[in-house]
Amino acid sequence: MAKFIIVRLVQGFLTLLGVTFISFLIIKLSPTDPFAQLKLNPQVSPQTIELLKKQYGLDQPLLVQYLKWLKSALVFDLGISLQYNAPVLALIKERIGNTLLLTVPSALLSWLLAVPLGFWSGIKEGSLTDKAIRLFSYVFMSFPSFFLAFLLLLFLSKSGFFQLGGWQSLAVGIVTLTLISSAGLIRLMRSSVIEVLNSPMVQLLRSKGLKGWAFTRHILKNAMNPFTTLIGYEIAGLLSGAALVEIIVGWPGLGSLILDAVLSTDLFLVMGGLYIGTIMLLIGNLLADLLLAYIDPRVREKEIIK
Repeated sequence: MAKFIIVRLVQGFLTLLGVTFISFLIIKLSPTDPFAQLKLNPQVSPQTIELLKKQYGLDQPLLVQYLKWLKSALVFDLGISLQYNAPVLALIKERIGNTLLLTVPSALLSWLLAVPLGFWSGIKEGSLTDKAIRLFSYVFMSFPSFFLAFLLLLFLSKSGFFQLGGWQSLAVGIVTLTLISSAGLIRLMRSSVIEVLNSPMVQLLRSKGLKGWAFTRHILKNAMNPFTTLIGYEIAGLLSGAALVEIIVGWPGLGSLILDAVLSTDLFLVMGGLYIGTIMLLIGNLLADLLLAYIDPRVREKEIIK
């Protein structure tokens, strides 16, 4: 298992290098100038612009800029924001708590909703209950997260009990992300349960007369295997979806911060947001792999043999 974790960490580090280098390259090749606003100011001389570029290290070759940024980022020194003239890490720390306050409850509620509904839908395949659950899933899978958030805001604003900002915005964001995320997870859980029910293992259990909770436990445990592998992707999906939802509902998380950074070509703030987001995705994938190895002994044995 130790070798398994080490291999995953090495793979994660290489992924981090690839994601950050490509992102750095794309941002640097974009036509937008981070000092465009300063250049329009007649009181700022070209010499001052050049001094600022030198101060931020933006006058050096692209590869040198990236390697210097990476060296600092590995110790979580993410540089100074060009837009806010403040440490990037401090800006992210101010907002990441709000983003986690939105995404963590959404993730937990999505799983708490998707596992029993998907399991029940798979067990009752073809029944009225199955059709109702599938309808719920199809409806909310059809909505982009930002559009559903907008519709909820529109409905609540007409009710007269909703004011934008504060806990009400947070509640709308959580409901939006929960409905969108659980819709896809329900379909996955249902498919997994149906596949397990049609497997030779279940036929053997039925021939032995196994019923009740013991039978259900075997189905649930095997159905959770493919479901568990999606934890990392769900974390990434919630983060990306949360960015748009935060902007729509007016919740002060990382979404609006990174959007402003992208629009102003704030290199270090954009890279800092991508860096933290990629690390969270990699951690999610590692946790999913470890959880899958814990649930499925076949995975443990395979990795130990390796």
